[in-house]
Amino acid sequence: MDQEKQRVREQVWGLLDAANAAHDASVRGRIPNFRGSEMAAGRLANLSQWADAQVIKAVPDKAQLPVRARALTEGKTVFMAVPRLAAQRPFYLLDPAALTVSPAEAASSKVAATIAPKVDVESMPPVDMVVVGSVAVNRCGVRIGKGAGYSDLEFAFLMEAGLISSETVVVTTVHGLQVVEDELPSTTHDFSVDLIVTPDEVIPCPGAHRPSGLVWEDLDADKIASIPALAARAPGR
Repeated sequence: MDQEKQRVREQVWGLLDAANAAHDASVRGRIPNFRGSEMAAGRLANLSQWADAQVIKAVPDKAQLPVRARALTEGKTVFMAVPRLAAQRPFYLLDPAALTVSPAEAASSKVAATIAPKVDVESMPPVDMVVVGSVAVNRCGVRIGKGAGYSDLEFAFLMEAGLISSETVVVTTVHGLQVVEDELPSTTHDFSVDLIVTPDEVIPCPGAHRPSGLVWEDLDADKIASIPALAARAPGR
């Protein structure tokens, strides 16, 4: 499974590099900061699902910075995970009413880490929209990230806490070259997306998969110990 996912990553990274479709010198090993991310953010912002969303959980990747900036500009609350969830309060809260810098600045993960308070899951409201990055995604909504597994872990963590439900809209913004036609490998702890938004189109993905929560047997002891909020909730604690 892991080898098959890596094969897909390498294929898509190669396509993006060959087309000079990202801002980075090379996209390998990361979520691509694709050219046209601002256009994709604008296309997302024209959707009714975006208009209805007031609380957004977003990844800190550069490709989704325009989405975070637009959300804050429009008065939406944004949560971002602390890197590797390595804090007892594992999410940054970006409250547009309390920003001390412009929304565009606050949307930067580096700036957010210096100005945004950290909050625990118990302090968070239900999430209306989840915005994720992807390396590859197919038209059924199955996505592959860069391989670290933190997006899936954050999603399951919030799902278990009741903050993400079947009503929460899950979106990924990507370059068109990241949308693949093939079936993609996935596991029970992987989540899929409801919408794919590229600079050129919006692709609805009916029947998106939601894990029921954390799959503890898939987490080794070192991973649990490295994430305080998980260690505090681990079975047997």
